[in-house]
Amino acid sequence: MWLKPEEILLKNAFKLWVTEKDNEYFILQRRRGYGEGGGGLTGLLVGTLDTVLDSTSKVAPYRILHHTPDSQVYWSIACGVTKEEIVQHWEWLQQNIMRTLSVFDSSEDITSFVQGKIRGLIAEEGKTSLVLEEDPEKFREALLRFEKWFELPSEEKLVTYYSCSYWKGKVPCQGWLYLSTNFLCFYSYLLGSEVKLVISWDEIWRLEKTSNVILTESIHVLAHGEDHYFSMLLHLNETFVIMEQLADYSIKRLFDKEAFQREPALSDPLQITKRYLKGLEAHAKSDQFRAFFRLPKEENLLEVHESFLWVPFNHYNTLGKICLSENYLCFASQDGSQCHIIIPMREVTSDKISIAGSPVIRGECQSLINHFEDNPEDVTLMVGQKDSSKAVSTEALMTVFHPQDVENLDPKMLKEKMKEQSWNIHFSEYGRGTSMFFTRKTRDLIVRGVPEALRGELWMLFSGAVNDMATHPGYYSELVEQSLGTSTLATDEIERDLHRSLPEHPAFQSDTGISALRRVLTAYAYRNPKIGYCQAMNILTSVLLLYAKEEEAFWLLVAVCERMLPDYFNRRIIGALVDQAVFEDLIRENLPQLVENMTDLSFFSSVSLSWFLTLFISVLPIESAVNVVDCFFYDGIKAILQLGLAVLDYNMEALVCCHDDAEAVTILNKFFDSVTNKDSPLPPTVQQASVGNNEKTSHVKVDISELIREAYEKYGSIRSEDVESSRKRNKLYVIQTLEDTTKQNVVSEFRLIDAILDELYNLFKRQHFLSCYWTMKSPALLHHDPSLAYLEQYQLGFQQFSMLFSLLEPWAFCTTKSTLSLWVFRLIDENQDGLINFKEFCCALGAGSFTNKLKFLFKLHLPPGESFVGKVDLQAYLKQWQNEILKKEETIKDLPRINQTQFIQFSKTLYNIFHGDPEEESLYRAVAHVTSLLLRMEEVGRRLQEPSSPPATTAAADTAATSAEESPTEEASTTPGSSNTSGSQDSQDAGSDPPETEWSFSFEQVLASLLNEPAIVNFFERPVDIHLKLGQAKVAQLKVKAETLDISVEALKIKSVLTWEKRCSVVCHAFIAHIVTHSMTLCDSCFVKVNILPPAAGISPASAPKST
Repeated sequence: MWLKPEEILLKNAFKLWVTEKDNEYFILQRRRGYGEGGGGLTGLLVGTLDTVLDSTSKVAPYRILHHTPDSQVYWSIACGVTKEEIVQHWEWLQQNIMRTLSVFDSSEDITSFVQGKIRGLIAEEGKTSLVLEEDPEKFREALLRFEKWFELPSEEKLVTYYSCSYWKGKVPCQGWLYLSTNFLCFYSYLLGSEVKLVISWDEIWRLEKTSNVILTESIHVLAHGEDHYFSMLLHLNETFVIMEQLADYSIKRLFDKEAFQREPALSDPLQITKRYLKGLEAHAKSDQFRAFFRLPKEENLLEVHESFLWVPFNHYNTLGKICLSENYLCFASQDGSQCHIIIPMREVTSDKISIAGSPVIRGECQSLINHFEDNPEDVTLMVGQKDSSKAVSTEALMTVFHPQDVENLDPKMLKEKMKEQSWNIHFSEYGRGTSMFFTRKTRDLIVRGVPEALRGELWMLFSGAVNDMATHPGYYSELVEQSLGTSTLATDEIERDLHRSLPEHPAFQSDTGISALRRVLTAYAYRNPKIGYCQAMNILTSVLLLYAKEEEAFWLLVAVCERMLPDYFNRRIIGALVDQAVFEDLIRENLPQLVENMTDLSFFSSVSLSWFLTLFISVLPIESAVNVVDCFFYDGIKAILQLGLAVLDYNMEALVCCHDDAEAVTILNKFFDSVTNKDSPLPPTVQQASVGNNEKTSHVKVDISELIREAYEKYGSIRSEDVESSRKRNKLYVIQTLEDTTKQNVVSEFRLIDAILDELYNLFKRQHFLSCYWTMKSPALLHHDPSLAYLEQYQLGFQQFSMLFSLLEPWAFCTTKSTLSLWVFRLIDENQDGLINFKEFCCALGAGSFTNKLKFLFKLHLPPGESFVGKVDLQAYLKQWQNEILKKEETIKDLPRINQTQFIQFSKTLYNIFHGDPEEESLYRAVAHVTSLLLRMEEVGRRLQEPSSPPATTAAADTAATSAEESPTEEASTTPGSSNTSGSQDSQDAGSDPPETEWSFSFEQVLASLLNEPAIVNFFERPVDIHLKLGQAKVAQLKVKAETLDISVEALKIKSVLTWEKRCSVVCHAFIAHIVTHSMTLCDSCFVKVNILPPAAGISPASAPKST
C-alpha cells in the first residue's frame, strides 16, 4: 500500500527494522520479529509496541523508504502485509521511477518528484472509496489493519476507530476499537496475548454509558449474555453517540423496516462514514425539534441561534434559542421558566413584524415571509374556515349529546364557567391560537382541568394538529370519499370494534357517533396502510370525537399515532413496549420500596400496557380520563409516566403486601374504580359507571385533579430529554426480547436439545442477515415481515443456504458448488418459492437413524413434484400446519421407485460421500457389491418377464460407452429428473437397437441390500459432534465468501429437465449395456468413461473397487 510520504528518523529505526534490499534511492526493510527469523522475545515486544502505538507495522511489517545519496533524510512511501506485496511495489519503482530520476540535477528535485508521484498514486486509489473521509491517509492505514485483523468481507465499511481499553475480566487490555457498518470490533496484542472481539450490531441487547468505583466512565455493551466494557476513551461521548447511531441504524434496517423506510437520511450502508453519521445526528436533532414544538414531519431544523425574546407579560427579555424551519419560527427559553412560542410563517406579514438581531436570523425570517407573500395560495385558512364535505360532521359529539344549559347553572357548571374565565384571562395575557406563549402558568391550568368547551381547541393547539389541518385543507374530505366502500382487513376489524367503543356513552349508541367513528378510522387506515387499524385506536378516537369536530379528531389521531406515540400502533407495538421498559427504569429510580418487595417488575409492564395504549381511557371513567388526555397533549408521554408512578405510589402499602400478581391486579382495578372527577359537569347518563360501584369497597374516592397534581409535584422533575435517552437505550433490549421470543416459539416445535437448537437458530438467523449486510435490496431483507408466522420471518435463498449448509453438512459432498446442495434445497423447499425456513433447514441436516438418512438421500434423486408456488399467508400457513398434524407419517412404502438414470446418480452420490473417509476402500467395495447385486436382481427379473428379448451386444455397449465419452461432461448444476423422454429419443436415434425395458428399484430393495453391508451401516450411524460442528461454523461463517450465481434457482429448475436427461440417458445406456454384456459387477473403466466419479474424488484404476 502506498503511503503519504512522511519523514522518519532512520537512526532509531535501525533498532526495529532490518534492511532486505536497497539501491541509490530506495530501501526495502522488514520489521524485526516478523518473517524469517521472527518470533521469540523480540517478536512479542515489537508486536506489543506496534499494537499499543497503533503502528501500521503490526499488520504491514514491510516498508519502502526513499532517500538521496547526499541527504540524511528518509521518507516512508510504501508498506506491505506480505513480502510479495512489497516486492511488487519495489519492482514498480525499479521499472517506472529509477530511470526517470537520473535526469534530475538536485536531490530536492528528485525528492519532490518521488513525493508527487506517490501522492498521485494514493489519490488515484482513494478517488472513490475514501473521498468522504475526514483524514483519508490515516484512514487508509486503519482500514488496512481492520481488514487484516478481522478478515471480514471486503464489502464491510469501516466507519471510524478509537484507542481504548477493553476489560477482559478484571484486567484491562489496551487496544483499538473499530466501528463498522455492521460490526463492533476490538483488537489487542500484549506480550503474545491476542484479544480479538467481533460483535454485530444486531446482536446487541444493551448499549449504555456506565461508571463505578474502578471505571469512572465506560461504555457497556451486552451481547450474547456477556458484558463488555470499553474505557479510557479520549472522546467517550462522541464514541458512544456513533455506536448508538450505528446500532439504531442496524436495528431499523434489519428489524424495524417501517421506521427505516420513513427516514430518507438512511441510505446505502456502503456509503456510511463518520461525516455521514454527523448528518444522522443533525437528522436526530430535527426529530427532537419537531417533537418539542409538535411540528409536522416535513419540517427540518435549519438554523439555531441564541437570542433574547421580549416577554410582554413579564416585561423583560428572556434568554433562549431561536429555531428556524422551512415554515416555522420557534423560540424556547433557557432560564427554566419553560416559556416557548411557535410562530407559523403563514400568519406573518411584513407589516406585522419587525426583525432585529443577526443578519442570519433576519435573512432566514425575511426569506420565509417573502415566500408566503409571493405564494398567497400557501397561506391557508385556519381550522373550520374551509368548506367541508356534507357527509362530515362539523360539531363535536359532546355539544350534540350534552349541550350546556346556560340558564340553569348548578354548582358544577358555575365552577366550569370559572375555569373558562381563568383561561380567557390567560388568553388575553399570553395570546390565543398558534402563536400563544406556553409557560408554567399554562401547565398549572392544564393540571387543574380544561373546560369542556375549550378542550377540543386546546387539544388541537397543544398536539400541533392545528398546523397539520391548516396546511392540508380539504385533505380529510378527500380521504373519506376515496376510502368510502373499500373493503380490507383493516375495515373488517374496524366494523367489528365500532360498537365496542365507549358503548355506555349516548353518542355511540346512535348512528351519528358510530358513523363518525367509522369515517375517521377508515380514512386513517387508508392514509397509513402500514399501520392500518390497531386495537385501542377505536377507544382513543371515540374520546377525540367527543370534544373535537370530525376533521379535527382525524388530525388529532394523526398527531398521536405518527408523532406523539411513535411505533405504538404497528404490528408489534414496539413503541408501547419500549415505554414500558422506560416505566420500569423509573420505578427502580423513584419507588425503591416497591422494588425491594417485588423482585419481578415485569408484572407492571403487563398491567400498564393498556395505560399506555389508551392513555388510561380503558381503566378510568371517561370524565376522569379526559383530564389525563389534557396533560398528555401538553406534556406528551411524560405525563403518562408521571401518572403511572403516582398510581403505584398511592397504592404502595397494599402492593407491597400482595402475595401474587392476581391480588395486585385486583388492588389496582379497585383503585381505578374509586377515581372520580368531582368537578365534571357531565350528567350521570354521560358519565361512565365504575366497575365496582355495586360492591362495597374500602377505597376512598380519589379526585383525578388531585392525583394529577400529586404526580406533577412528586415526579415533575422527570425531563423529556431523559425519557428520550431511556427510550433509545431500551429499544435495543425490547427488540432483542421480541426476537428471542420468536426464537423460542420456533425452537419449541422441535424435539432436540435446546442448547443445540439455540445455536443452530442463531447461525440460521445470522446467515439471513449476512445476505442483508452489504446490499439494500437483498431478497432476504425485503422478504422479512414480522407479521408472518414465526417460521416464515427469517428465510434463506439458495445461495445463503448452500453457504451455511457447507459449514454444517454431515457428509463431504456438500460444498457451495455441489450439485447436491441444489437438490437438497429443491427437496426441502416444499412450496417452491425459492426460500426455506428454519424448520426446512433442520430437515436438511440429516439427523436420525440409518433408515431416515438413507431415505433422505434416496428422495434427493427423485424428480421434483408439483407444489404450490408463492408466499404463504397466515391463514394458508395455519391450514398447512393443520394438515401436517392430521396426515400420517410417511413410510418407506410410500416412496416411488427409482429409475435407471436416478439409480446411477444415487450410486455416484454414495461414492462421493465416502471420499476421504478412513474406511474409504471398504466402503467403495461395499457399494460396488450392493450395486452389482441390485443390477443382477433386476436383470434376472427382466429376463423372466421377457424370455424372447435378445441380450444387448458387446458392440452396442461399446458404441454407448463411446457416445458417453464424446458427450459434454459439464457439471450438472441440475436436479435429477425423469429420463423417459430422453430415453425414448435415444432409442429412436439408435434405429436398429431394440427397445430396452425400463428398470427401477424400490427403496425397500436398496435399504435391504445396504443393511447387509456393516461398513455402510457403521458409517451412517457414526455419531457426529454437533457442538464441534456448530462452533466451527460460527467461526467460519463470516469468512465464507459468497460466489456469484449466473443463473437463478428457477432457471436451474428449468435447465434440469434438459441437461440432466441429455447426459444421463447416454450414461445409463453405456452403463447398462456394459453390465448386461459382461454379466459382471461395476468395473473401473465404466466409472471412468461415463464420469461417474469426478477427478476430484481421486479415484484411479489402482484404488477403485475391483470387480468380483
